Amino acid sequence: MRNRSLRSRLSNAVQAGDEMNRRTFLQTLPAAGAMAQGRRRNIVFILVDDQRYDFAGALGHPWVKTPHLDRLIRGGVHFQNAFVTTSLCSPSRASILTGLYMHGHRVVDNFTPLNPAVPAFPRLLQKAGYRTGFIGKWHMGGESDEPRPGFDHWFSFFGQGQYVDPPVNVNGRRETRPGYMTDILTDEALGFIRNNKQRPFLLYLAHKAVHFPFEPAPRHRDLYATAPVPRPKSMNYVQEDYEQRPEWVRRRRYTRHGVDGMFGHALSFDEAYRGYARSLAAVDESLGRILTELEETRLLNDTLVVYMGDNGYMWGEHGLVDKRAMYEPSMRVPLAAYGPGMFEPRAAPQLVLNLDLAPTFLECAGVAPPTVLHGRSLWPLLRGAAPNWRSDFLYEYEWEFDYPYTPALTGLRTERYSYSQSYGLWDIDELYDIRDDPDQMKNLLGGVRVLRGRGRMVEQIRDPELRKLVDSLQERLAQILAETGGDVRRAGKPPAGLQHAL
Repeated sequence: MRNRSLRSRLSNAVQAGDEMNRRTFLQTLPAAGAMAQGRRRNIVFILVDDQRYDFAGALGHPWVKTPHLDRLIRGGVHFQNAFVTTSLCSPSRASILTGLYMHGHRVVDNFTPLNPAVPAFPRLLQKAGYRTGFIGKWHMGGESDEPRPGFDHWFSFFGQGQYVDPPVNVNGRRETRPGYMTDILTDEALGFIRNNKQRPFLLYLAHKAVHFPFEPAPRHRDLYATAPVPRPKSMNYVQEDYEQRPEWVRRRRYTRHGVDGMFGHALSFDEAYRGYARSLAAVDESLGRILTELEETRLLNDTLVVYMGDNGYMWGEHGLVDKRAMYEPSMRVPLAAYGPGMFEPRAAPQLVLNLDLAPTFLECAGVAPPTVLHGRSLWPLLRGAAPNWRSDFLYEYEWEFDYPYTPALTGLRTERYSYSQSYGLWDIDELYDIRDDPDQMKNLLGGVRVLRGRGRMVEQIRDPELRKLVDSLQERLAQILAETGGDVRRAGKPPAGLQHAL
């Protein structure tokens, strides 16, 4: 009953969006510091733009050099199955801040600002006495670069920003900083650490790199010049492959986000890929500088360092580049936590999500999270416990005005299966057995073209076992949507009374 009441108040506050509702809701939250645990840990969260799950030396890349990230991964807890619930910058960042699915925080594209009525973990940490700093790419509502609630120190820029000599907003004052963006952000982050050594702090460092146009620092422009650029086996489809895919996948291949039209033909595939790798070099150096600063100031043993990508990235898989789609390279991300003295190095196999960061940081700080969160704290996993963990999650993506060739998608990723369907578009759904087909080459629904006017999609599946599986996946989708306040129509089931309306 209490959960339902809090959820209702949050919804009302979001819809109204006024200051009175915001204050009323915040007053209902548990008292800051209610879970205080003696020593209050610092938190350094490093978010990298568009870094896919396998792009680091320690993650299996054959020639990318990332010594500092490798140290973090091997010396901390590496979450091997980390995902975002929406593979797009702004919705994913809003989920990180709020612990909510996209339909909960309502940042559905790269233009929508995060409503300040929705509680975000930095404000709760700030209320609990933490010194909070945001440095880097905010990217929720591109019309403003003004400081957002919850941060004592603000260093950001409009939209995507620029790699060289960027205009920035420093606590409400606009100026131009000379130099390379990654280095500028790192310098600012180091200054924040040095100025806040006497109290617990949150440093939220959100890099612009490695986002398009993949412009590396001058010192890295010749890196990897002769390195062979890999081509995934799903890159060059033949007709038989496309016959088992939705039509939008074929069409997207020729757009800005496909291998045959990539980035408006501004770069070749090899040039773009190497630029992406070169841009990561400065990010890795940045991580090394931050770890060194924490060591030299004797803060490392009292600091939780978390490194993450905001979404994955496709490099030719299924003929696509960029993200958005519900393919594994698009929604899987690198995620590692480093805390010497807090937990032992290990690889954690559980399904973890961007929704889990907010409750994790709050528990780390000893602050009770709001009960309306959709994510779960990773702290038990960091400590080596094996709680009853999730076995599936919802994926959602909303059609975008500026990139209309990818439809609205809703899907379910389980420990074994990946099921995706388009909303408002009658086409082939996609179902892959990730255990037996990790590259998603065989769509188990490839022969079932959805004609929903002829009845439920599952009723058009001839194989009874496959029909039973899809029906169970749709049932689970509907359950998650209902429990989290989403639109249950997105589960793929027809509305009641459909047969009488046709």
